[in-house]
Amino acid sequence: MKVWKRNLIVCWFGMFVTSVGMSQIAPVLPLYIKHLGVHSTALIEQFSGIAFGVTFIISAVFSPIWGRAADKFGRKPMLLRASLGMALVVFSMGFARNVYQLIGLRLLQGVITGYSTACTTLIATQTDKEHAGWALGTLSTASIAGSLLGPMVGGYIGENFGLQNVFFITGALLFIAFITTVLFVKETFNRQEKKVLGTKEIWNLIPNRSLIITMFVTSFVLTLALFSIEPIITIYVTQLSSSTNHVALLAGMTFSASGMASIIAAPRLGKISDKIGPQKVMLVALLVSGVIFIPQAFVRNPWQLMALRFLLGLATAGLLPSVNALIKRITPDSLTGRVFGFNMSASYLGVFGGSILGGQISAYLGIRYVFFITSTLLLINALWVYSSVYKKLA
Repeated sequence: MKVWKRNLIVCWFGMFVTSVGMSQIAPVLPLYIKHLGVHSTALIEQFSGIAFGVTFIISAVFSPIWGRAADKFGRKPMLLRASLGMALVVFSMGFARNVYQLIGLRLLQGVITGYSTACTTLIATQTDKEHAGWALGTLSTASIAGSLLGPMVGGYIGENFGLQNVFFITGALLFIAFITTVLFVKETFNRQEKKVLGTKEIWNLIPNRSLIITMFVTSFVLTLALFSIEPIITIYVTQLSSSTNHVALLAGMTFSASGMASIIAAPRLGKISDKIGPQKVMLVALLVSGVIFIPQAFVRNPWQLMALRFLLGLATAGLLPSVNALIKRITPDSLTGRVFGFNMSASYLGVFGGSILGGQISAYLGIRYVFFITSTLLLINALWVYSSVYKKLA
């Protein structure tokens, strides 16, 4: 087996587990905070929002820093640092004695993240041009699916094995990712001693900066769209259900349906982008995604919503591989880690922004407007991609 294919398999598992580790806390967070001694409903809601969001905000800050370190010291050391660090931190959350320790550990988790950035850089630089779209498409399913399936995994473990075991089991899986990385990831990295470039100098070395900005915005809008439903999904499913039985399970299945679809579709769409060009796949994916959001506002039962979320996942699966393929194409190899780090920051900000946007729109305008406004953002992004990417590359 070729080195890059073996690395792809290991990185897929590691990225999936680390993404689950980032998001698995969402459904159990209010219950765990109550378990830690907070009994006021208002305080539980406030602490839940802080504990969930702080990881992604801090990750957005540190991703470019770890991307720069990956370019300087190699990608495998960054994989080992992130996987072992997250294993220890997530495992320690099960021993938290109060909500402030939990928030502190979530903040530390955001600081030491960077596994996804290092993996994406490693695969992008090792894979030949003919297979880049397929490889990056396959890899992107790990990050998206882990983020979207994480809440369902966390909810299932919490319900069947106890709240603390959510952190112990996830920490153990992260440690397994560390061991597999040690044993199976191979990298030949020649460190070059040279002047450390600042952000402005790096930016000046990128040939097509407007195209890179469009890629960052597309990554942000994609994750914002996927996570805009996160704060209101349980409420919406409750409104659509004829009974209150298994609402949490239905909500988790509905939220995760797009992640399951991405696992199926992203490698195939990555292959298509290798043949016809990533800009074409990206444009079609944005248009279809924007359209599919609209009927989600008019469903009459959870199963219709679940089906539409699955279709949404099939469409959005083409976005991240296309973004990564274009970034690889126009970025010098020596700067790949840092540019992918900035792109990962955009995705993390999209997760946080989507959660905030969905909750605020629902509170002030109603749940249906979450879908209308998210659809509008995707379609505007599609117009921007058409004018600044598709027409230029065509």
